[in-house]
Amino acid sequence: MTENDPRDKSGTRERLMNAAVDLMAEHGYKGASTKDIAAAAGVSEMTLFRQFGSKLNMLEEAVDRYYYTVEFRKLFAERIVWELERDLRLIGETYHELMERNSRILLIFQSESRSIPSLADRIRKHPLALQEMLTGYLAAMKEKGKLADVDPATNAASYLWLHHGAFLSRAPGGSNLLAGLPIADFVDNGAKLFARALSPR
Repeated sequence: MTENDPRDKSGTRERLMNAAVDLMAEHGYKGASTKDIAAAAGVSEMTLFRQFGSKLNMLEEAVDRYYYTVEFRKLFAERIVWELERDLRLIGETYHELMERNSRILLIFQSESRSIPSLADRIRKHPLALQEMLTGYLAAMKEKGKLADVDPATNAASYLWLHHGAFLSRAPGGSNLLAGLPIADFVDNGAKLFARALSPR
């Protein structure tokens, strides 16, 4: 049964994944028992195993479901307007919005990545996919004559590192270099700087 299976009309899978992420973020992967996850989702433990087979399967599907690749594929397909500064601003805003929304998954990743190698592999797929999407966008802008003669892949990586660094700085335990600076201002400034540097002369 998949997440969109019509037989799952009650949203059981989603409730279970939400409960799992909440409890694992608070208590760790080992500390969140399948019994507690099922109870938090309002179902039996047997239902959990029938839906996912194991706690690890459930966590891995939650990463695939709730992290940001799907949202960004939709953004690049539907919301890009082919104006560099506006598009870069949209990408930056969306990145921070989704990273904040998925902070629980990141907490699990930070504490469990060494003990669950498959989790690290699944998490890493998302930034790689986003880098590929942004590289494709910049390459298309270059073909349209809307980008300077620069390497799209290098500049896609640079733009994403800018925002990833900002997110890590603001996260608990981060350096907090951006204290007092609204993230909206940081995103706007970054979009302007990159657009100015990458636009044709």
